[in-house]
Amino acid sequence: MENTDDTAATDDLARLAADARKLTAGVPRAVLGIAGPPGTGKSTLARALVERIGEDAAYLPLDGFHLSNGQLARLGLTGRKGSEPSFDVAGYVALLRRVLGDPGHDIYVPDYDRTLHEPVAARHLVPPAARLVITEGNYLACDLPGWRAAYDLMAECWYLDSPAEVRQRRLVERQLAGGRSPEEAVTWVATNDGPNGELVETSRGRCGRILSEIGMDMFN
Repeated sequence: MENTDDTAATDDLARLAADARKLTAGVPRAVLGIAGPPGTGKSTLARALVERIGEDAAYLPLDGFHLSNGQLARLGLTGRKGSEPSFDVAGYVALLRRVLGDPGHDIYVPDYDRTLHEPVAARHLVPPAARLVITEGNYLACDLPGWRAAYDLMAECWYLDSPAEVRQRRLVERQLAGGRSPEEAVTWVATNDGPNGELVETSRGRCGRILSEIGMDMFN
């Protein structure tokens, strides 16, 4: 993939949507991945693109493949929820393969519920009309077992970034909204989200397009 660096001044939502549509040329269905560190706005961008494109697009978040809290406890990963090993990457790859190989049927997609703090089944739908499936998550471009297979199924993978201070603020706000105290939120971000983001940053060079410092206003 050719790596290009784009800024908010040139990458408006309409242009991104038009470029995303081109990925379906000559194929029954294509997958566009959006990778990036925690707190960059990947889900906001993915949902905005799906809304802009309309019925030809569908949303598939990696977060639906979080392991349950029970499984995290069994594996000793409760304090590393959201880290690379805390996802069912094999299940994610299997769903991507089904999405590409079975375009004629409804395919149900799990999500993560930030109120329940658990993954939930079948919240999203990939209908037969969807020619483009937009998936987003931290580790989509990581050169690691399992994630390589996911990356290979994507027509393109874009990398969304934002300033570190912006990511920090969003991540702390996310933890506060989830019920942690201010001290707990800051500690969680420093000891968990921070290291996760450092790992994701190593995948930047594997992404075909870098979207830098994009303001969230453009997605409204």
